[in-house]
Amino acid sequence: MATTLPPENSYLALLSFAEGFRTTTPPDLKSCLQCLLAAVSLPVEIRSLLKTHVQIIKLVLNHTDNIFVAQSHCEKAWQLSQNLTAGPDELKLETYYLMATIHERNLKYNFAKQLLRKALEESSSFVYWHCKLLFLLAKLHAQDREYEQASNVLTVGADYSFSNNAHYTRILFLLSKGMMLMIDRRLNQVHPVLSLAGQLVEAWQGNLPQKESLKVFFLVLQVSHHLNAGQMKSVKAPLKLLQQSIQSITTFAGVEDMQTSPNPGDNFFWMAKEHMCVLVYLVTVMHSMQAGYMDKAQKYTEKALGQIDKLKTLNDHPLLHTFQLLLLEHIAMCHLVTGNRQLAIKETIQALQICWNDPKLKTRHKPLINTLLGLYAMSMNCVEDAEKQFLTVLNSNPVSQEIRILVSLNLSIIFLKVGKEQELNDLLLQFNPDNLPSVSQSLKAACYYVYGLNAFFHSRYNDAKRFLRETLKLANAEDLNRLTSCSLVLLGHIFYSLGNSRESLNMVQPAKQLADRIPDIHVQLWTTALLKDLYQLCNDPRVNEVS
Repeated sequence: MATTLPPENSYLALLSFAEGFRTTTPPDLKSCLQCLLAAVSLPVEIRSLLKTHVQIIKLVLNHTDNIFVAQSHCEKAWQLSQNLTAGPDELKLETYYLMATIHERNLKYNFAKQLLRKALEESSSFVYWHCKLLFLLAKLHAQDREYEQASNVLTVGADYSFSNNAHYTRILFLLSKGMMLMIDRRLNQVHPVLSLAGQLVEAWQGNLPQKESLKVFFLVLQVSHHLNAGQMKSVKAPLKLLQQSIQSITTFAGVEDMQTSPNPGDNFFWMAKEHMCVLVYLVTVMHSMQAGYMDKAQKYTEKALGQIDKLKTLNDHPLLHTFQLLLLEHIAMCHLVTGNRQLAIKETIQALQICWNDPKLKTRHKPLINTLLGLYAMSMNCVEDAEKQFLTVLNSNPVSQEIRILVSLNLSIIFLKVGKEQELNDLLLQFNPDNLPSVSQSLKAACYYVYGLNAFFHSRYNDAKRFLRETLKLANAEDLNRLTSCSLVLLGHIFYSLGNSRESLNMVQPAKQLADRIPDIHVQLWTTALLKDLYQLCNDPRVNEVS
């Protein structure tokens, strides 16, 4: 005669089966989920049910896009957690965290923030969960562009971690605060925060994988800080250290190495090592693009995109989409510079498709996509289409100050070409290089270049030379090779117009050498045409060598 197992025994058996399916190779997540769903239908005690609902939520959130199933189980878990007779505990706090995460996925940031503030009132005795809740709250403020509030939350987290001897997590909070200050362009406050964090990283005596991950975070911020300031020469030293550090990271076995700490409050890791590798490729591409090393930018972009494709087959993490999007935007610009317009528009369309599949990315990157479309139209000499795309960016909100300046510079060149004098003058007044609303040396140099170009078009040669010398001074100081080559060839054109062929050659020849090295197709064509005219003027036999 058949006997019925007690509910508790059936429950434990189902959990055992679920864990077996989860840990098999490859994991059988469907069968694992079926076992967990069967387990929560049994009449067992509240805490056991709550724990299993939490497992289901994490499984669904991590491995599917079915937010509705996760939300349904989260609501059940929430109700169960409210019926726990004891005070706050880790299981209840995890339920808060998961509910806030689901609100975040549904873009209900205010609901999520309210929930987290309530959870933080109950979590101060649990260092790990208090820190984790603070990190999520800061993230939500940042996604709502409330950067000052996010920075304040991270300050609270750093102070709380310090008072609870979670020194590794304190550094994570400080580095995150430095990142937030950079995003908010409060650059005068970045240096002291990064300086303190750097000292703490060097002094920290924890395990090596965690220390190296902190070093990578710190060096990425340091490199990004210099890139934002247009300081290509200053980037070289921290970028080299970053590349050395990431090589050390790749020797560690995996995520488990990053999380072993005797202090529960220090059991965080900044980023998976595979994602760190892609990020280092990305900042290398950004440096190569700004410094004018297009071959190097293409090489590292190909490596990074290949790595992303491999990682996506294992876990299609949202961060990979952001990295892929940034790489596509940079390589599209790179191909516009080198003259491969067909690839540039293909990559821009790929970037557009990624944006359209993610509302957050679409909002954040739409101005960049419009900018790329404007630059593509400009390269095709479709000036009306380019103007339309650039005006769309300038009329968008929010748009970073740097993108506004970049777009305004390109739009001013269009106005110069088509003779829209009033629009050009209005635009030039907005980005006077002497009081530019940006700390970027490269943007300042670019502004001087456009001022010089405008003066050249209006035959004010002395003004043009003065502006271009300012561009060269800034460009040479920070290895801005594209701006150097553009300024040299324009100076060469000015001297040619003034009848000074010797001085013109002195400008154009190094401009061509630099343009060939980048390579920049537009400057190559410009220098080639000008050299041919100069050689013909001087009866120089090298005229037959120019092509």
